[in-house]
Amino acid sequence: MKKDIHPEYQIIKATCACGNEVEIGSVNTEMNVEICSACHPFFTGKQKLVDSAGRVEKFLKKYGRTLEK
Repeated sequence: MKKDIHPEYQIIKATCACGNEVEIGSVNTEMNVEICSACHPFFTGKQKLVDSAGRVEKFLKKYGRTLEK
């Protein structure tokens, strides 16, 4: 490997929008993220379910007669 062409690898703190800070290794000096494992719905188990029953009923009302044939 050639000398003096690679960026310096350092330990930094990545800050999430929720306020959580995680120490990671990077060539950047700082990092800001919008979502992390502390606030992501998949990891916290607090997923918001979208009510799609109205859309299904609307679809069946509009196309239900053609699906029966």
